[in-house]
Amino acid sequence: MITFQERVNLAPFNTFGVTEYARWFTRIEKPVQIPALLQHALFSSGPHLILGGGSNVLFTRAFEGLIIRIELAGIKVIREDNEYVWIKAAAGENWHKLVMFCVQNNYGGIENLSLIPGTAGAAPIQNIGAYGVELTEVLEEVEGFDLTTGSTHTLSAADCRFGYRDSIFKHELKEKFLISSITLRLTRRNHRLRTSYGAITDTLKSLNISQPTIQDISKAVIQIRTSKLPDPQQLGNAGSFFKNPVIESKHYHLLKEKHPDMPGFIIDSQQVKIPAAWLIEQCGWKGKRFGDAGVHVHQPLVLVNYGRATGKEILQLAHQIHDSVVDKFNIDLQTEVNIIG
Repeated sequence: MITFQERVNLAPFNTFGVTEYARWFTRIEKPVQIPALLQHALFSSGPHLILGGGSNVLFTRAFEGLIIRIELAGIKVIREDNEYVWIKAAAGENWHKLVMFCVQNNYGGIENLSLIPGTAGAAPIQNIGAYGVELTEVLEEVEGFDLTTGSTHTLSAADCRFGYRDSIFKHELKEKFLISSITLRLTRRNHRLRTSYGAITDTLKSLNISQPTIQDISKAVIQIRTSKLPDPQQLGNAGSFFKNPVIESKHYHLLKEKHPDMPGFIIDSQQVKIPAAWLIEQCGWKGKRFGDAGVHVHQPLVLVNYGRATGKEILQLAHQIHDSVVDKFNIDLQTEVNIIG
């Protein structure tokens, strides 16, 4: 059975805490509800939006259609051998809860992705990544429903066409494929430890850990993220608002002459990735506040809602930041957050 609510305030369902309203709203708690959803007039007669944890979305107006909130639950081991274990997680599972399940059972591969907000089903859409690890490295397959035919499909990692914070779910399959579960292949032993990215090494040293386990790395990542990033329960935000831009090496070297302290991570002989946070801070935005919309005092990549900011106000601030980075560095910042408006 599936039920629908009318004119629902979306503030509890987005981590920015922005108040906008959905014309219609429904929850999917069991896979058997999905065929009924696809046959309902509210689905077929107007626009729809699939919503997970709401941690990567900014509503800038009311949604005059149907919001479908995915609340499918369950984590289980479906296969294992001497080297690997395959974990299947329902799309509505909290991502960090999934990471903690794996870390506690000594399943390695996603410990660097600790404390990333959102759901398991949203993870492949964004190809989430942090501290030198991306989901694409461990994802085995994605299961879900074709929203045009109602048929079920299983996509391999290759089928998902992953890129930097990108996937097929942002393009050809956007709002056309409802992810019901993901399967990860993780290590049972001989874990590949990633400690060199960001502040992990220094944090482990501060904890007097010289031979870290995956549990230690998870603990370090949680400590770093807690110290740098605001808790959405306390201060509305959606994490990193912009992607780290990738520019041509020639462009980077020209900028480096003007800005000797500009950081850059070489991707290949043609491309360099630049930290968006550094660019934004150099333009003077760090800690700035305009009414209830602002830039976080410790992490300029994070835009925040101090209480009553509207989505339009936050987006206007994002546009101003974008334009200033273009003017100063001739770099076009792309949003990581999904703008609904």
